[in-house]
Amino acid sequence: MGSSETAPARATEQIKGRVELVERLARRAPEIEEAVMTRMRSLAEMPARGGPEYLQGLRAAVGAGIGYGIEGICTEPPAVPEELLSQARRAARVGVGLDTVLRRYVAGHSLLGDFLVQEAGGKVPPAELKRLLRRLAAPLDRLLAAVTDAYREEEHQRQHSAERRRSELAERLLAGEPLDVSELDYELEGWHLALVARGSGEALGILARVLDARLLAVERREEGLTWGWLGRRTPLDAGEALGLARGAQGPELALAIGEPGEGISGWRLSHRQAMAALPVALRRDEVAVRYAEVALPATVLMEDLLATSLRKLYLEPLAAERDGGATLRETLRAYFAAGQNVSSAAAALRVNRATVAKRLQLTEDLIERPISACGAELSLALWLVAMDERRG
Repeated sequence: MGSSETAPARATEQIKGRVELVERLARRAPEIEEAVMTRMRSLAEMPARGGPEYLQGLRAAVGAGIGYGIEGICTEPPAVPEELLSQARRAARVGVGLDTVLRRYVAGHSLLGDFLVQEAGGKVPPAELKRLLRRLAAPLDRLLAAVTDAYREEEHQRQHSAERRRSELAERLLAGEPLDVSELDYELEGWHLALVARGSGEALGILARVLDARLLAVERREEGLTWGWLGRRTPLDAGEALGLARGAQGPELALAIGEPGEGISGWRLSHRQAMAALPVALRRDEVAVRYAEVALPATVLMEDLLATSLRKLYLEPLAAERDGGATLRETLRAYFAAGQNVSSAAAALRVNRATVAKRLQLTEDLIERPISACGAELSLALWLVAMDERRG
């Protein structure tokens, strides 16, 4: 019976001792705050921008953090104070790294633990002291997780906002508006080479480094595209950029490259060329295409009237054949690939010369015009059907 009476008494005594210890710690809060602030200043420099506001917020966060830690010794881990979350967001805004933010909180927790041991002063049994230190540590994980979430959310929002602003500026510049372009951090004097990427935009950064050029990259998330410009004082070689781009890797990467242009007008024209070449890049097997190499197909894809007319004039008549025109289209491709040489086309198709000549004559009869008079149009029509077959 005596044993059962002493257990509650001991528990009561432990709670009383814990409360007194916490009260002593709370009375030393200003001293603890100063020690924590000194430690935090030593971990990293204050930010260059927003310094006074950040420092004021840091002190408020330290005070709230100390109260949060002390309260957790006696109770279940409380809710993370808003001062700590606000300071994490402020750190993201002024460019203080997340690792620095977290190291500061861990350092503050460590110092609070030191003060707790001091206040125990050998009067608290080792087992009880360990229990108190564990209770002090319990809120730390929740604190670090909450601070990390607040920091990353702010970072994401700011990044998205900055990207949207850059995108709007680029769009207005392309439309011919005279604007202050300092926010773009890109010189519009000199030479430019525009690129448009679908898939990973990382290839643009690689090209900029290899070609020793500045990079302006604008995310167009709603379109799944990245607009890019490489800038340099000397002309850029679109052929060299194309060769490098074709060695790039990426999931479903398609890259269209304009032609070099000088000044703001060249910046705009190169972008228009890259945008025109993009549909061709999306329909071809190569990772990248250059506008100069696909100017005619690009124009066809942009002009619905022209594409529809080419199909009607040169593809539909061939489709009247029993095989839907497949043999005639194959013969025409070989003929144009051979520089319109009948013998070379026959060798490529592994048929005799007379067979090729007969097929060409049949084609002319069906389209009602000589191939020599419409070779460019017929080649484009064949390219369109090839693109349709790949997409299908």
